[in-house]
Amino acid sequence: MAFTLTGLEMKLNSSEVDSIRESLERKGTWLDDDRCQARLVYINGRFSPQLSKTNEFVKNIGNADEITDEIKPLLSRLTDGFTDKLAVPVSIGEDMYCDSLKKMSMPHHSVGEPTSQFAINTQQGSACFAALNTRRTGAVAYVGVPAEHNKDVENPQPILVLNAVTRSGGAPAGTSGVSFHPRCLFVAGKGSSSSIVQSCVDLEGDGSIVPKLYNGYTQFFIHESANATHSFLEESGGIVTGGVEIPDDMVEEGAERPREIESKRAELKDTHLETIDVQLIGDDSSYKGAIMSVGGSGRVRFAHSVSLLRPGSHAAVNGFSLSGGAQRTDVKTNIHHMAQGTTSKQLQKNMIGGRATGAFRGRIRVEQSAQQTDSNQLSRTVLLSDKSRAWAVPSLEIIADDVQCTHGTTVSDLSEEELFYLRARGLDRSMARNLLMYGFVDEICSCVEPSMLEALGSDKGLQKRVIERLQNLVPRGDRVVRGEFQSI
Repeated sequence: MAFTLTGLEMKLNSSEVDSIRESLERKGTWLDDDRCQARLVYINGRFSPQLSKTNEFVKNIGNADEITDEIKPLLSRLTDGFTDKLAVPVSIGEDMYCDSLKKMSMPHHSVGEPTSQFAINTQQGSACFAALNTRRTGAVAYVGVPAEHNKDVENPQPILVLNAVTRSGGAPAGTSGVSFHPRCLFVAGKGSSSSIVQSCVDLEGDGSIVPKLYNGYTQFFIHESANATHSFLEESGGIVTGGVEIPDDMVEEGAERPREIESKRAELKDTHLETIDVQLIGDDSSYKGAIMSVGGSGRVRFAHSVSLLRPGSHAAVNGFSLSGGAQRTDVKTNIHHMAQGTTSKQLQKNMIGGRATGAFRGRIRVEQSAQQTDSNQLSRTVLLSDKSRAWAVPSLEIIADDVQCTHGTTVSDLSEEELFYLRARGLDRSMARNLLMYGFVDEICSCVEPSMLEALGSDKGLQKRVIERLQNLVPRGDRVVRGEFQSI
């Protein structure tokens, strides 16, 4: 696929640099030079060199002439099998290799052409958006970690890629909408160790809010014995309106109903789409990802796929999705075991309040060539109100016959027994709910890059920001959900 770059760098004066930096510091998403290896900052999709910190292997690619022959085929890859050639050939027998996705597990269990009905049934629907990103992106955040880099460092300093969006999205007055197509490419060299942090935040400022389409595409290619830790923090789209689940007869006379306030919230027209494609292309390579989606955009969708192509590769995929107000969120994951002796572990947690709708679809496929695979998947969802809705669809497709695979899902409300236990020890209902809600998310939050967490009492740490958003969704009334289901 042809790859073009259409963006220009954003030039800022000293006062604008100081103002933006202070705003990002207040939001807790800024890392000073001494706390990160490198930092790439994009404002409304445009690279800001004054706010960034680059080095020999972390840089912004803003011109098509800067794309080397080595990375061009990587940037041209699409998801959902629309790029049929595998990133590396997969061993399917003694001295036998397969480099075609549609031919894996032939003749009886192959997925086939990406346009076939069987293939469509298993796709995430992200290929068209990946293609749109490839065509429309203005720049590429490129991280090419050298071989053996930080090999013996237990906790390497992170590399930060920050995408900040203003209220107007940089569009001129009178614009009906604006789109962004951020692109990130990470290549982890043999034996290297790296920590990547991606952050999406709102930027304070004046002006009217313009509806936005955020269409991000992130790619990972991890070589032999390399370890890559990935943290993705999505906090854009403002904060949803609390209490939208309250019935009309509980609203004070003359007061505006919370759901009417939510319906007028400008960010409800925003759409955030994120495609993350991970290719483990070296023996004993490792990927550990933590995706935190707590933003307020009206429509949020994450499509996260991981392909384990070499023996001994391992993937840990952790995610948390918070939905409230009138939001609609979707999380789709695809973990594809193709090589022998690969392992994966997935934990997805969702919390849905207000009148929001959340969906999770997690797929694990184990090819015939992926014997001795060990894969575990668990999805847990908490409904905070009887007006919220959840769909959870975990799935296993196992072609191999020598594997250990498990999957499961739970959907529940907050446990009355746990609430009673905490209230019996002096906590009021509101504080008890907050404690249970944060305890639910903390398991995923603890997987995020430590430098983004700060101390628990800090005003800048991720925990503080998550707690504020959780408190906003604490349900009103004496009970949470009057149903038979309870958390386990």
